Order: sequence, then C-alpha cells, then structure tokens
Amino acid sequence: MDTNTKAHLVGGPRDGSTIDTGGDALVEVELDGMMHRYVRTTKQHEDGTIYNYDGMVAPDGGEPGVEDPQARVASPKADAEGHGGKH
Repeated sequence: MDTNTKAHLVGGPRDGSTIDTGGDALVEVELDGMMHRYVRTTKQHEDGTIYNYDGMVAPDGGEPGVEDPQARVASPKADAEGHGGKH
C-alpha cells in the first residue's frame, strides 16, 4: 500500500505550494534565514493532506531583548542541522 506524503500548504509565505513531507506532523520551510512552520491537519486536498501555517521562528530560537533565548525552543530542523542555539 502506498502512503501519500504530499502536503498542500495553507497560509504563510508558501500558501498554495505542494511539497513532499514524508508524512511528518510538523513541516519547516526555510526562507530568507527564517523557519516557517506548517502543521498537519486532518483535512484532505485532492491528492494530499492540508498543512496550516503555524508561524515563523529564527533558527536559533529567541532573539536577545525580545525574549529569553535560553528559554526558547529553537527549530527542530535547525537543531538537527546543527544551527540551533544554546537552550
């Protein structure tokens, strides 16, 4: 049985785009040095699952002066790629 891993992104800077997600519940797309998050929904589009925009984060987490960077969880994708800050 084939598993459909196609995602239709709704909202945010990639609104209307279709990508292959591998079936992940959280998809992060890097644009201009920022991570844009999309979360899987239970809704289906013609041939894939709809992912709603969940916001933008810096790859290293919070920025000094805005919030406590030590208390902020950075992007899981950035952490996996070795870009995450200290948390």
